[in-house]
Amino acid sequence: MAKKKDINKHAFDESTQLKLSLFKDFFKAWLPVFIYRKDIERIYIYDMFAGSGKDSIGQFGSPLMLLNEVKEYCEVLEKTGKKIIFGFNEYLEDKCELLHTNVQDFFKKCQTECSVENCLCQKSCHIKNDDFSTLFDNKKFQQILNNKKYAKFILIDQYGFKQVDDLVFTKLMNSPVTDFLFFISSSRMKQFKNTDSVTLRFQNADIFVDEGDPKKSHQEVALYFKKLIPNGKKYHLHSFTIKKNRNYNGIIFGSNHSFGMEKFVSTCWKYDSYAGESNWEKDYGQLFQSTEPILKIDNTKDKIKELILNGEITNNKDGLLYTLECGCEPKIFPDVINELLKKKKIEIIGKKNRTSTSIHNVDVYNIKISENENN
Repeated sequence: MAKKKDINKHAFDESTQLKLSLFKDFFKAWLPVFIYRKDIERIYIYDMFAGSGKDSIGQFGSPLMLLNEVKEYCEVLEKTGKKIIFGFNEYLEDKCELLHTNVQDFFKKCQTECSVENCLCQKSCHIKNDDFSTLFDNKKFQQILNNKKYAKFILIDQYGFKQVDDLVFTKLMNSPVTDFLFFISSSRMKQFKNTDSVTLRFQNADIFVDEGDPKKSHQEVALYFKKLIPNGKKYHLHSFTIKKNRNYNGIIFGSNHSFGMEKFVSTCWKYDSYAGESNWEKDYGQLFQSTEPILKIDNTKDKIKELILNGEITNNKDGLLYTLECGCEPKIFPDVINELLKKKKIEIIGKKNRTSTSIHNVDVYNIKISENENN
């Protein structure tokens, strides 16, 4: 088997930088939500494949990136007494030792700039040198996962595809107040689809359907995980494909709350203004770039109109959630409502509003199909 490349020994390439930017921007949006939630007693931040913390030119890897975002809230954390616990894990011993050094250097520099006298994060930053399954199956970790008073951010930037299997995904999916992101080598998974390394870990369905289109590899893997969600369970899943050379790998995100999904979908659209789901559209040239955003957004709008006029979407909250599950930002839903109102195809029962964020708290109004539309 080919030796795994150590990305920390070189400057991060473009695809790694994109992946880290997605991680960082989502975490930046996620963190304050739980810092200010009074019902949350603790926040746990896990990086299961932390690496050494930096690349060869000093750019932050995921663990230092996470610490750097949290330091902006040190004064708030000191005032509120809310505790944040970091769990960084790196299996390779030499990289783990370097991670220890880089984390300590980060805290030394941070203390020279911080107004908080006693560093809150340093005391609660734990670094381990375990394999993933040992760490994940640990009794204490499972207790933390199942605690409704603890918010959990879990980053699993694995090599390959073997760590997040059906069982791990199911446990994460059933963990309350837990948002997770994992990287998966979908192209490599497709390459070895008929071997035990795939069939013994992913047992419930044939994953790869479209043999002729490698660009769909990551989308097919994401769909496989989506099928693991039981019927009737409210759960949110989204993916982002990252093209590197001929490979189409990427990130899969999971959350049991629509607000987490809002944050991640918004982050994805920041890096793909055409479809909010990948970085490979740019390979198709300017003509494709100019038409793709219209195709994705307009197709979603057309489907929303159809569902409204068929009586399947009957209020704004359901419509906003449907838009979100399509991988679009919910802000396009009020535009559809205004268009249907202008054409006198629907009526609003209740107080109309254009709210399209914090869907869980939105003021609900009902949508009635106009009598003229029924005739």
